[in-house]
Amino acid sequence: MKILKPLAIALLLPASYIVTEAGTPVNINTLQATQLLKDSINWNAPLPFDNEVKVGKLKNGFTYYIRKNKEPEKRVTMYLGVKVGSILETEEERGLAHFLEHMNFNGLKHFPKNDLIDYLQKAGVRFGSDLNAYTSFNETVYELPIPSDDPELLKNGLQVMRDWAQDALLTSEEIDKERGVIMEEMRGNRGAQQRMQDQYLPVLFNGSLYAERLPIGTEAVITGFKHQLIRDFHKRWYRPELQSIVIVGDIDPIEMEKEVTRLFSDMQVQKKAAERKKVGIELLNKNQFKVVTDPEMPQTVVYMVIKHPFEETKTYKDYKLELTKGIYSQIINARLFEIAQKPDAPFRNAGVDIDGFLNIFEAMNISIIPKPGQLEESIKVVVRELKRFEKFGATETELQRTLSDYAKYFENSYNERDKKESYVYAKAYLDHFLNNSPVLSNEDSYRITKQILPTITLTDVNAVAEKYYAEVNRDIIILGPEKDKEKMPSETAVNGWLAALSSETLEKYEDKVSELPLLPSTPVKGTVQSTKNLEAIKAKEITLSNGVRVILKPTDFKNDEIIVRAQSEGGHSLYSDADYFSAAYAANLVNSSGLGNLTSVEFKKYLSGKNVNVNAFIDERSEGLSGYSDKEGLKTLI
Repeated sequence: MKILKPLAIALLLPASYIVTEAGTPVNINTLQATQLLKDSINWNAPLPFDNEVKVGKLKNGFTYYIRKNKEPEKRVTMYLGVKVGSILETEEERGLAHFLEHMNFNGLKHFPKNDLIDYLQKAGVRFGSDLNAYTSFNETVYELPIPSDDPELLKNGLQVMRDWAQDALLTSEEIDKERGVIMEEMRGNRGAQQRMQDQYLPVLFNGSLYAERLPIGTEAVITGFKHQLIRDFHKRWYRPELQSIVIVGDIDPIEMEKEVTRLFSDMQVQKKAAERKKVGIELLNKNQFKVVTDPEMPQTVVYMVIKHPFEETKTYKDYKLELTKGIYSQIINARLFEIAQKPDAPFRNAGVDIDGFLNIFEAMNISIIPKPGQLEESIKVVVRELKRFEKFGATETELQRTLSDYAKYFENSYNERDKKESYVYAKAYLDHFLNNSPVLSNEDSYRITKQILPTITLTDVNAVAEKYYAEVNRDIIILGPEKDKEKMPSETAVNGWLAALSSETLEKYEDKVSELPLLPSTPVKGTVQSTKNLEAIKAKEITLSNGVRVILKPTDFKNDEIIVRAQSEGGHSLYSDADYFSAAYAANLVNSSGLGNLTSVEFKKYLSGKNVNVNAFIDERSEGLSGYSDKEGLKTLI
């Protein structure tokens, strides 16, 4: 594998500097260039839709997305998206959307009874891992990935999708048989998470209908509904204008479009169709609090959810905000990671993200896993850091590191665009149909992101912190073991902790970046002692002067990825029982520690903008290192 050494180019330009409000020196030329770039973008322009997918709508309202993609070869991924979920159920129909999903595997027009599963399994399609489906509050989705080089199988796969869309048989015999299956699923899911979820969901959903429409339904409905009820539900909601097929794979899009038109054009349209109302939640403009304990909950976890109205991403301005929210989250999480590395850190883990929740509200989500007995201090430390960010904002060095990470990520994604697997595209198109989420082409995603990233300033990032960290519409949910129930704080106590933070004098965050090189000294250069070709595996083996054998194997799985694995025989099996845990977990300690001259925090900052990852491992019979990089990062990897 030939690797070209990247060129290093230094540009020395005379320039004046000013100092921003953040106290950071900034090149005037940079500020002017950023402003010119901002002015050149039409921020209110709509984001372009992916021009590499064929999108259409039949006369009956049925939508289709078709794209040719050869990764993996001779395979195609198909989804049937139906804008029907448990939120549309009446009280007497609770659970029928999910029940109907099951029934679509128990008898279709062209595949009665179990013929569907039998046929596909004989064709090599595995039920559960390949052939699958799910039901949520707002949608039901069916998935079918199959070989595309078998015309008969491909034809029948499309027929399956057509039958799923409107031709379930729903026989009384199969309905009654499936009641027990659903009940077993319901009982099987009644673990700690589900039991606790039943208690905190009314808080999370602000007492809205969502809290009463869990997709699994109720035992009374599942065991007792009349057969005609589910047939009526199916007829009322499984309609072409509420459905879409997504087809991505190694296929001919023109021929596939003809087949979709032939198969789905005869779907029945209702003259007086029931209205598919969009159900949301109202923000209460108050805070909520809930403590839930369970005998099977192993540890205490804190969730803080600060709700905001949901906003779609439609324009360049919206897209910039999405990028900025991610940049804010990465910066604040890096600070929390830095705290977690300290010996006296009160929490094991803490994280922040800003995201939409079921497209019904947007939220800043804060999660904390405290160390035993340090719940109060954990909450205080995390909220204190959020308040520090809100008051002082990010630093210029934090912003530039994060922008560098984002630029590298999108560059890598663009370089590997022809290796992107079909399911990635398919899920994006499905999300567009179900939630009107934006879908950019590979070229547009790279071009627009590259254009927007340099315009993101400290002011933009700090505005996100001020907007999304709010003192109202905040839910605090504490989950913990039943044995700690008496130790759990009250809402008054937690509010008191938070109120105490408001009177604290906070200091500005100092971004400490080491100027030391990674290695204290450059390793002594060795020599290549011998080289030989390994024709059987089309590789080359070289032996170094220190006895290390190196095997070089060129591949084309990725356009710019180098994978390295170094190992020797040994492993934790060589150690006594008394030393087993020390040997088995020693590599984890190495991976969470610093390297060379750098602490773990400094090392993480050192890797900013680099596509490099290395980990140590100790298995039962071997130990070594594994990692990957792009060509640019290979020297850093080594």
